Order: sequence, then C-alpha cells, then structure tokens
Amino acid sequence: MTVRLRYTPALTKEPSLGGQTTASTFVLDQPRCVFDDYGNADIWLVVSLASAISNFNNSARPGTPETAFQNFTDPVQAYMTLNTTLANYPCSKPAGDITVLRVGSETSCAQDVTRPTCNGPLPGPGPYRVKFLALEGSVPVAETKWSLPITLKEAKSPNTISTTRNGHSAGMIAITTILSLLFAILLAGLVAMLVFWSSDSCSGSSTFSKPESVTVRRYNTHHVYDQPAARL
Repeated sequence: MTVRLRYTPALTKEPSLGGQTTASTFVLDQPRCVFDDYGNADIWLVVSLASAISNFNNSARPGTPETAFQNFTDPVQAYMTLNTTLANYPCSKPAGDITVLRVGSETSCAQDVTRPTCNGPLPGPGPYRVKFLALEGSVPVAETKWSLPITLKEAKSPNTISTTRNGHSAGMIAITTILSLLFAILLAGLVAMLVFWSSDSCSGSSTFSKPESVTVRRYNTHHVYDQPAARL
C-alpha cells in the first residue's frame, strides 16, 4: 500500500526567482524533510496533464513507453522524470543554496527516445499538475499530494501586441516620426548650402589677373666701315 504524505508540491516563492514559469518550464520547491522514512527509495517527479491525474497508476514503471517524455501528451498523459534519492533532499539547507527544481530544462534529450525520463521542455501552456512518488525497486511506497494546476506562459500573437508605447497612441508616434524625418531633411539642406557658400567664397578669393606680356625688341648692330679719305 502506498503511503499518502501530506506534502503538496508548489511553485517556488522563496527566493524570488525570475522565470518562475516560462513558456516551457516551471520551478518547484524541493521536497525536503518529506521522504525521511524512505531512505532506500528512488524519488520521482510525476508530471501530468491536469485533466488526467485520475488516470495515473502508481504502479507505472519509469523509463517505459507508457511513461516516456517523448510520448507526452499523446498518447502519454503523465511522464516520470528527475529521479533522485533521499540524500539529495536533506532537511538541512546550506546557507546560500538555492534548493529548487526546474521542470522542463533539458532540451538536448527532448527527441531522444533512448532517454525516456528526460526532463524536457513542456509542449504547451498546460495546465499541469505534479507529485513526487517514492519507489523501492518497482514498488510504490509513498507519494505526495498532487499540486495545484500550473499554467505556463503563452507567446503573444503579433496581432495582440499593443501599438502604443509609454501611453502614446500610434497616431502620435507616426506624427513624431514624420517630423523627425522632415527635420533631418532640413538639416541636410542647411549643411549643403553652407558647403556651397564656403566653396564659392574660396574660389573668388583665388582669382588673379593675367600679367601683360613684355615685348623685347632686338636691334641688329650694323658694322660701320671707315670711308676712305677723299682723294685729292
């Protein structure tokens, strides 16, 4: 006969962690001081569709096609994962330790049928319910209560995303964008005019008049011969 323990699994509240629930994972408290009387048992986490907890049989064996993660949610409606022993759930908690379980954190084995106990990403928002089950060999000896329904976050459709930001309407954002473009065009025009005026001023100050050419005349020196003296 399986002993029903009073413990109810719950989402972690202390310490406050970001991503308590995501689109494919959630974070649970570890079941410390819960299975102290079952030191020889393997402790498993059972993850089930909320609507199917009454169909789960504690005699189901982990690592079989009937409880494999890869077959969740069709046809398997509950899978078994995160097995460990009592040594990993002691009563004492070392200072500074974060003692939580993130369900759905293993992506590498999600499609690996050789790892049926994979702690793979959950396939949808749920809701899901979980419980811890202690097995000695294949015999169930103790179990916790089922958790409350756990619903994961859903990715928003693009059509549902608000077009407003910081309280401003879409029309206001459009007007602001148009004015920004006009200002940029005006600024570009002013810069172009300044460049044009600067280049024109520089070209005017560098104009010089062409110097007049100088004509140099050459004179040929004629040889002057002494005339012979007049004969008397």
